[in-house]
Amino acid sequence: MPRSISTADGRDALGAVRAASDSGSAPARADLATAVRYLLQLLVEKAPGHSVEVRVPPFGAVQVVEGPRHTRGTPPNVVEMDAQTWIALATGTQEWSDAAAAGLISASGVRADVSDLLPLRP
Repeated sequence: MPRSISTADGRDALGAVRAASDSGSAPARADLATAVRYLLQLLVEKAPGHSVEVRVPPFGAVQVVEGPRHTRGTPPNVVEMDAQTWIALATGTQEWSDAAAAGLISASGVRADVSDLLPLRP
């Protein structure tokens, strides 16, 4: 990730996304992007490494979890989801198994299940 997001900015963005969702409206793109990047940043802090790539297009992607380092091409362990799903998983408002069963998560590779790392924030 290019720049670090402060805790205050991340929490503000998460609050704005949550408020928009609660009111039934779409969150502002800037708030959504900041919230996603902040939560990805927390994931990197919790599980540093390079063996699993977590993607939340178009807002960000990080490599996490200790293990074999990936350097070229498509990583062998990839998790991808949309921004709303990532925020719900990372904040504990949705369970990994439910999101996976609903087809909201694309996960490939033997190490791609990162459910034991979630939620990041209650």
